[in-house]
Amino acid sequence: MNPQEGVWSLVKRDIGDLAAAGLGQITRAVKRRLKQIQYRPDLVDGCLASTSLIADG
Repeated sequence: MNPQEGVWSLVKRDIGDLAAAGLGQITRAVKRRLKQIQYRPDLVDGCLASTSLIADG
């Protein structure tokens, strides 16, 4: 699993029930959620932890 798959999983979970009126609304929701994830290092670390990309040291 790649770390970006974990990030997209978080995004899809958050906007899964969105009844969007159009593509613009979906785009704004995705951008907003990605911005929120960016400022949550614990979420990003969780996505990395599910891969073998974390180096000890």
